[in-house]
Amino acid sequence: MRQLNYNHLYYFYIVAREGSIAKAAQTLHVTPQTVSGQLATFEEYLGFTLFDRHGKRLHLNNQGRVAYRSAEEIFNTGHQLLETLQAREHGHVHQLTIGVTDVIPKMLTFDFVKQVMKEAKTTRFIFKEGDFETLTSELAINKIDIIIADRAVAPGTSIRAFSHFLGESGISFFAKPNSVDISVGFPQLLHHASLLLPSEKSRMKAVFEGWFDDHHLHPDIVAEFDDSALLKRFGEEGYGIFAAPSIIKEAIISQYHVECVGHTNDIQERYYAIISSANQKRPLIKALIQESKAIFGERSK
Repeated sequence: MRQLNYNHLYYFYIVAREGSIAKAAQTLHVTPQTVSGQLATFEEYLGFTLFDRHGKRLHLNNQGRVAYRSAEEIFNTGHQLLETLQAREHGHVHQLTIGVTDVIPKMLTFDFVKQVMKEAKTTRFIFKEGDFETLTSELAINKIDIIIADRAVAPGTSIRAFSHFLGESGISFFAKPNSVDISVGFPQLLHHASLLLPSEKSRMKAVFEGWFDDHHLHPDIVAEFDDSALLKRFGEEGYGIFAAPSIIKEAIISQYHVECVGHTNDIQERYYAIISSANQKRPLIKALIQESKAIFGERSK
């Protein structure tokens, strides 16, 4: 059986990642002639080319794209193995970087991670918050291991990632106690009521507006927020009614000292864990996904 030369594969992988032999040579600290020779030897061994050449630029052909995806998984897995072995040998702490899109409620993120974090004694958890595009870009270059988001990666995207559906939740509305006349009934109590909404940054703003139109409701939008925690803080102080996923209803009532004035399942917040192919089988990530899905199962009963 023919054996793959992983040194040749690595040279190919760096050339494909950098986009040119010159840049690959700089990364590898060798001459361009060495890189070109290694690549030519690898293609000769395979019996076909991996790039279409346009001047000094190299573009992966169909065979090259297949080879690059496999090479990426191989070297990412090897890097993770080395980190794990070195951590155990020297008593170092392993690292898991979790990206959280800025529209995800912080208390829900805490629920997703708390049990896994408690059990993973030798792992350092690093949390990064940002918008969906920034976090997925960092995932693509292995700066982030897993993203918790309110949407999946779109089909056909250039980023090789897998979206795991965690669960969904209806929406509840909250207000400072005794600040709203609940005898009017829900959702009519929202008509002309002071309301706090997420900003355009969240896809939920358009969802709320469509739902209001469907029910002929015209609330008074007092303010819009990028930061969901700040939105809830203003709601706590009585500046207006605000909405949040029903799955964290009890936690919101307890933390912000508000009351639930109504809820609907017509609006659904969906949650996903997005990971790269190289991280698909990492035990800690699998445990985090399982724990997150279990939370939705428990609270939907």
